[in-house]
Order: sequence, then C-alpha cells, then structure tokens
Amino acid sequence: MRREARRQAEQEVSGPVNFRVNQGKESWRLPGNPLGHILNHWEPDCATIAKQRSVSQELPFDCCYCSSMRMRRLISNTLVGTGAGTMLAGMAFGQEPQVEEILVEGVQRRDSYLQDENSIGKLTESLLDTPQSVTTLSSQMMQDRNVMSLDEALRNVPGITLGAGEFSWQGNSPTVRGFSSRNDMFLDGMRDTGNYARDPFNMDSVQVLLGPSSVVFGRGSTGGVINQSTKKPQQDELRSLHVNMGNAGIRRITADLNQPLNMRGGTGESSAFRVNVLAHRAEVPGRDVAESRRDGLAPSLSLGLGSATRLTLSYMRLDSESIPDYGFPWIEGRPPKVDRENFYGFESDFLDTQAEVASAILDRRINSAVTLDAQVRYAGYERKSRITEPQVDSFVSLDDDPRDVIVHRMIFSGESKEEMFQGQLNLRAEFSTGAVNHTLAAGVEMSSETSNPAFGFASQTPFFDYGLPVPTTRLGNPGGFFDGSTARRLQADTTSDTLAAYVLDTLQLNEQWSLSAGIRWDRFDTDYSEYRFDVNGAATGNADFPAIDIETSYRAALIYKPIAESTVYLGWGTSFNPSAESISFISSGRGLNTSNVSLEPEENESLELGLKWILLDGQMAADAALFSIDKNNARVPDPFNPGFNTLAGEQRIRGFSFNLTGNINESLELMTGYTRLNDEQLNRLTGASGDIDNVAANTFSFWMNWIASIRFDLGVGARYVDERAVNNRKWVDDYWAFDAMLEYAYSDNLRFKLNLTNLTDEVYFDQLHPWHVIPGQGLTAVFAVNLDY
Repeated sequence: MRREARRQAEQEVSGPVNFRVNQGKESWRLPGNPLGHILNHWEPDCATIAKQRSVSQELPFDCCYCSSMRMRRLISNTLVGTGAGTMLAGMAFGQEPQVEEILVEGVQRRDSYLQDENSIGKLTESLLDTPQSVTTLSSQMMQDRNVMSLDEALRNVPGITLGAGEFSWQGNSPTVRGFSSRNDMFLDGMRDTGNYARDPFNMDSVQVLLGPSSVVFGRGSTGGVINQSTKKPQQDELRSLHVNMGNAGIRRITADLNQPLNMRGGTGESSAFRVNVLAHRAEVPGRDVAESRRDGLAPSLSLGLGSATRLTLSYMRLDSESIPDYGFPWIEGRPPKVDRENFYGFESDFLDTQAEVASAILDRRINSAVTLDAQVRYAGYERKSRITEPQVDSFVSLDDDPRDVIVHRMIFSGESKEEMFQGQLNLRAEFSTGAVNHTLAAGVEMSSETSNPAFGFASQTPFFDYGLPVPTTRLGNPGGFFDGSTARRLQADTTSDTLAAYVLDTLQLNEQWSLSAGIRWDRFDTDYSEYRFDVNGAATGNADFPAIDIETSYRAALIYKPIAESTVYLGWGTSFNPSAESISFISSGRGLNTSNVSLEPEENESLELGLKWILLDGQMAADAALFSIDKNNARVPDPFNPGFNTLAGEQRIRGFSFNLTGNINESLELMTGYTRLNDEQLNRLTGASGDIDNVAANTFSFWMNWIASIRFDLGVGARYVDERAVNNRKWVDDYWAFDAMLEYAYSDNLRFKLNLTNLTDEVYFDQLHPWHVIPGQGLTAVFAVNLDY
C-alpha cells in the first residue's frame, strides 16, 4: 500500500512544492493537481524534506509517503484561529477538488496530541497498522500538563500504576497491565537500565507499547515497554526558555536551543546542534521534609540532515540529590490514620544519583526501499543513599492512639555503579515476492552490563537481627535526627552479556489483509559474586556462580483493514524474564543470589484483539483492545519472608482498554482512556494473596484543552485509580484527582501558564510497596513563563 501510494504521488504531483517550518509558522505550496490525491498520498517529513525542491518522477524520496492523516492535521492545525480553517472542512477521503494552486501560511499555536509516527524503527508499520496497543505522550501533551517527571507523564496512561522504591531500587517503578516494568525502560529504542528518577527535560515524546514485546526488545516487557524519544537536532532555528515557580518551593528552568550549522547550497543538506538544559528544585506538596534537586545537560549534533546518510551524536547527564520519601508503615494491612504531612525518616537521609548516556546513531538510506541504522551507546549510573523505612510491631492496631504507637526506623545505606555498553544494527527493507509485498525489519544486538552494589545497615531489619539498635519515633509526632553510622553488610559484583538477533516481517497479501510474524533469539549470560560481612566488617561468606538463559521469543498477527482509516488485528506474542534481568539491584535478595539462582525464567504469553480507527478526517484516533496475558513460573516475594523471591505458579491478566486522542474540532483537543484489568494468581502458595501486586481493576485518564480565544487556552483533567493491594492483602482505597490549566498567549513567542494539580487536595496513596506506602502529592500550583522563538 505504501509503495503504491508513492507511485501514484509521483504521477500526480508535478509542480513546485514548498515546505517551510519556522518556529510557530508553517507554509505549503501545493500544485494544481487533484488535492484529495495529494493529501491522501503525500506526507512530508518535517526534518528532511528539501526546500524549494521540485517533486517529479526523479525525486529520490527524501519524503515519507504514507497516510494522509499527518498532512491533513498539519494544515488544519496551522489554520486554527486564523479564520481560514473552513477551507478544508468537510473534505472527505477520495474527494478531488481541482485547484490551480493553494498557499497556506499562518501561525501554528500548538502541535497535536495525536502522533501517528512510529518512533521505534524496529516496528515495521505506522502506529495505525501496528498490531499492538501503543499510547504516545506527545511533547505538546506533556507541556500542557506541565510534566516534571516521567512518573507524572505515565499517570496519563490508563493501565499504568506506580510502585514505590526500596533500599536497592529507587528509580521509576511502573506497573504496566498488571506486571512490573521497571526493567523495561528504553531510550531511543535502547535499554535504559539505570536506577534513577527520569526527567522529561530532553524528551520529545514517550511511547508505551502495551503487551509482551520481547521479539523487538528482548528480555522483559511482560506488560509492556516504555520508550523515551529524545529531542534531536533539526534544520530550523529554535530558542526556548521555560521558567516554573510554584508552592512547596518548586523552582524549575528548562532551556532548549537548536542551531543549524551549515547548508550545502541548493541540496537541502545541513548540520545542526541542539542542547537542552535543566535546573529543578522542589519539595513535595503536602509532605514534610522530602525534597529533590535535579540538574541536567543534553547536547546533540546531527550531520547530514536532509541527505541519505545522517549521523547523530548525543550526550545526556542528569544529576539528582534528594531526601527520599518512604511514606508510612502499614498497620493491619492499611495506611495509618495520620496527617499526610508526617515524615518518618530523618532530615539527614539522602539519595544521590548520576546518570550519563552517550550515543552515536548512523542512519543510511540505501535506496527508496532499504534503510540501515547502527547505534552504539555507553551508559553509566551511580548512586549513593541512606534511607529510612518505617515499620511498626505486628500487634499495633489502626484504632490505637498514634501518639502511643512506636515507629521503628529501619535504616539502610548503599552505593552502586552500573555501566552498560550497547550496540545495535537494524535493517529495514521493502520488497515483493510475487503478489505479496513485504516490509521487513531485522537486526542484531550486543550488550555488556556491569553492576557492583554495596549495601549496609544502621539498624536491624524486619527479617534479620544484626544486633544493632533501632531508632524510633512516634506515629503521631515524628521527628529527630540520625547521627549514627552504617556498616557494609553485602557487596556484589555482576557482569551480564547479551547477544541477540531478530527478524520481523509484515506481508501485505492485498489491500485489506496482512500477516505479521517475528522471531528473536536471546542469550543472556550472567556471572555473579556475592560477599557478606558482619556488623564489625568481618567477612562471613561469599558465593560465586554463573547463570545462562537462552530464550526464543515469537510474535504473530493477522491484520484486516476494512477501509484505509481503520485496522482490525489479532495478535499473539511471547516474552521472558530471567532471574538476573534486574542487574542494577540483583543483590537485594529478590534477584540473582544463592536462594534464587535455580529459578527458571518467567515465560509470558499474550493474545490481543484490537481495533484502531482514524476519525474526523484524520483529526482523531480511537483504539480499543481485548487482551489476555499469562505468566508461568511467576516469581513473587515469599509471603513469610518478603526479602526473597519464590515461584508462585501462574499469573493471569484479562483486560479491556479504550483510548481516544486528537481534535474534536478546531478548538477542542483531548486525550482520554480507560483500562479494565482482571487479575488472578493461579496455583498460589499457602498464605499468599490471590491478587497480583499493584493491579488496579479500573483506571481512567482524561485531559482536554480548549482554545477559548486567540489568546487563551483552558485545560481540564481527571484521573481515577481503583483500589490496589500488595503482598498478602495490604491495600489502599481508590481515588479521583482533578487538574486544570490556564494559558495566556501574550504574543506569538511569550506565554504565561498556570497549572493546578489535585485541585481538591485529595489525600490518596500513589505508590505501594510490600513494606511501606507513599501518599500522593497535595494541591500543587505552578506558574510558568514560556518564551519560544
């Protein structure tokens, strides 16, 4: 279908086509041909199309020919608020008005929430034709919501809930479709294993692929994967400075500078440099003591923009210092009845992380049907921490007077350094075998990961008596300062090497029917050494052993297109989770050690029936899916000793999802969705819960932006998360949270914005852990001054 569109566009477009993108302004000059055909078959690539180039049969296809959705949306979005928006209104697919020439030019106030582009090159089709549920959080969406962390962005995706950190893991910990995805974080399609809280200052978009995806991404991905697409250099100048100020000491500055470096006369080929900068300071609204400080720098350089060969070099550094929040202790399986502000750690607690990622990406367009890309990366992650986890005795009741309840402060310290070297080579090709058209993606991957965490204790833990004192405070009136010392108790050294190869092919049988099939082979080789020490620092034992997992993953789908604007699919896929996949925290006891080394990899299988539909002349996208995910050899915390994992038989998630994204009309744009999950733990252990950890039966998200006038935008939103449980029926209530936004455009370049989060100051619990539970933030008001050129 895509190749036929190219051929038809070649035949029909024969005049000059001008495409210019400046900050806030776009223009097109369309020749005197049937406009409907042009819009149906011509889709410009904003980053690479040559300026002032004639489109003819000799065009070497610097453009991308696909659906009409993006071209229609670009034009209509540009016309929003100009009074000229009715020109294309009512034009349906297939209509062919004859025109001499159209010149469209105007100020584009907003980008769209609707993203039809696929930012992951390993997937062979557009998002509309991909047989898998995919949710994209666009840059415009994150800007409207004033997103300041990856967790804040993910709250806009139904089916995702957030877990809390522990002393060996303090980074992002999302649960996607009922299964933990903290090891399934990717950056520009490559694994991002770091144990750190990610910030969106250098993110262009976030894509969540729902359901097992091991054929594309390798180990993990039971519930889905989260891919962050970084901001990359482009051919046009960009200057952006955003300043945020809010309650709870919120201060945040981000800057984005893009500068073209040179042009080769008349060819459209250029180079560009881009840099993004972050300075962030904030406490947590509604919580005492907890605070965070982040500084980031992300320069990048692209050579060969607009040519057949493009090289992009990038670097990202994110430093963070915080007083971490470990919330409340559980009492009788519920959060205690105390003030949300109560903080049971110490003001001297700390969590310092440093993440740096250096990448080189080479894209080569061999011809109109074959492209090749190679990517190499070094990533380094460092972490130092001392945290306090509150615990109470098992005999404490929710009805006890908080002033009389003693809280034991379990103090843990740790430091670690992880490094990862990765390399990928991916080939994408289009060809035909007889009457069948193929779109094939194939590649190889190699990586080497190292981790050397060390953990210590300043008090005994709930499960191990080290003969150390346990600091205490009162549940109703916490306070105090810790001035003791910690002792190293455990040291681990780990190396994991991955070798993988994959192939994924989509076979277009005719205009309506397609088949997709893929296979991937992974070899995951881990060497692990563990050393233990007593409270005086004397060695008490060590263990050394290897672990090798060799797994094959599969994917298949049948795709039916009743019309060009819709896709119906039935997809099946597998994935696996080896014991050592969580390399950056494997020494926590729940990863790879002498108690868990013999555990077989978890094996997962999914089935999904889905529908995707483009509505309102390409302005709106809807999708719905019925899905089932089964996990065999499921590893869960032992109900009698949560410090260790054990096999718990089979886990099953059955669910339904629905999402709607795009423009209702020229003034209203929304992103909304609902997910229903039914979880079941089969063949469970004695004493274990029948619930899967951190699964909410119902989740809902809604955000709508209204262009009230040429100057004012108004946004409203709502989030709902059903009750959830962890580890043997510790559970929290459901909650609603409401948000709002008001923006005033003083000029084309200067905007003022106010975001209100949790309007009703609802007290709810956002992040769950088997040993503690963390309240969500209270009412948050942030005022922003945004300057864009």
